[in-house]
Amino acid sequence: MQIPFRLLDIEGDGFHVMIKGKINGMEANFIIDTGASRSVFDPTVISRFVENPQFEKKPGITAGVGSSDLDASTFIINSLVFGDIEIKDYEAVALDLENIHETYQKLGLPAIDGIIGGDLLYRLKATINYRLRKIRFTKPRSSSTTNK
Repeated sequence: MQIPFRLLDIEGDGFHVMIKGKINGMEANFIIDTGASRSVFDPTVISRFVENPQFEKKPGITAGVGSSDLDASTFIINSLVFGDIEIKDYEAVALDLENIHETYQKLGLPAIDGIIGGDLLYRLKATINYRLRKIRFTKPRSSSTTNK
C-alpha cells in the first residue's frame, strides 16, 4: 500500500514528512520520524480521538523529543488506519508535544495529531520514496500490533 506524503519545509532548514491517516475513524495528520524509536501522541490532542483515554505510567518507557528523554505513559488506540491497513488495539505512547505544536503554528504548518516512529515503521516495513513522495507500508501478518 502506497500513501502519498507532503514534504513540510521547516524554514528552509530541512523537511518533515507528513501523511494522512485515521485515529478511531477520524482524519488525522502524522509526521514520520525515522529517528524516533516509538510513535507518540500528545495526551491533550489524542483526547479528540480517544474518549477518556486511560493513561498508564509504565516503568522503563521513555521517549526522546529533541535532546532529552522524558517519562511517558501508554494508552490504547482502538483503530489506527493508513490507507487500507488497520492496526487494532495499538498500545501508544503519550508525550507532551506542545513545543512541536507551537513551532508548527508559528511556521503556518498544518497541525499534527501524532508522530509515527520506528515501532510502526518497522512493523509496517515502511519504505519512503522521496522522488515519488510516497511511503509504502506492508500489512502486518496480525491485525493487532499491541506492544507488550
